[in-house]
Amino acid sequence: MSICVEEVSHVYGARTPFEKEALKHVNLTINKGEFIGIIGHTGSGKSTLIQHLNGLLHPTSGKVTVDGVDLAGKTKEVMEKRHSVGMVFQYPEHQLFEETVEKDIAFGPLNQGCDEEEIKKRVKSAMKFVGLDYETFKERSPFRLSGGQQRRVAIAGVVAMHPDFLILDEPSAGLDPIGRREIFSRIQNWFRRGVFSVILVSHNMDDMARLATRLIVMHEGEILLDGDPMDIFLNHREELEFCGVDVPPLTKTLLYLKSRNIPVPERAKTCEEAADGLYRMVGGNIHAD
Repeated sequence: MSICVEEVSHVYGARTPFEKEALKHVNLTINKGEFIGIIGHTGSGKSTLIQHLNGLLHPTSGKVTVDGVDLAGKTKEVMEKRHSVGMVFQYPEHQLFEETVEKDIAFGPLNQGCDEEEIKKRVKSAMKFVGLDYETFKERSPFRLSGGQQRRVAIAGVVAMHPDFLILDEPSAGLDPIGRREIFSRIQNWFRRGVFSVILVSHNMDDMARLATRLIVMHEGEILLDGDPMDIFLNHREELEFCGVDVPPLTKTLLYLKSRNIPVPERAKTCEEAADGLYRMVGGNIHAD
């Protein structure tokens, strides 16, 4: 299964004084089993691109297909393919609308034609996935929750639809550090189990280095770089700086140490990996002193 973006351009406000070309002849294939990270400065086209991936926006030119089905159509098959690509927006209040948490999460499965028993099963499973107790939250209004809790409900509503691809636009916004770690841990676990593929938009480079299997860098509506995250962070720093993106703080620190002739595990993605690598590389010498 794959999402194919073919020569896609998108123009906002076409033929007006406010015309802006947000995407410029973008070509991209995303395959099932990938964890894609998309980065770029504000206005680079990230949000416009991901809204094409499930048909929320249609290209000004070019096409987007899921398993060969053009998302510009309106047939039942097109709707099924659109539902296979779930999206969680950056601002959860734009995505919530039902009077209770349970009804909001159940909305997607209900529209997919699931029976009552299956809907309840999916709601409970999705709430457990995001760390919300079913009995505690099911009757509460989503609009009376904290920003972090709203984010969890929004994610649960998409997860309950059992998508093949899960698009997350800044999913950690509004979450405290513990909640952020929990959500990413669950998403990574489900990804590794093959439950869904992930397309993550974030300004957090540490998350990208740690989670993504493939990184896409956008600049002024075009894909500037596409490849292994650590290869991009280590070997394309000038290009990243050009488009207003920095390398992860950990990578920056390790590269600085390397420039001082200190042996370091420059491809480490977490502090734990860096500490283990440093211990193996210089630990023996430290103990010898």
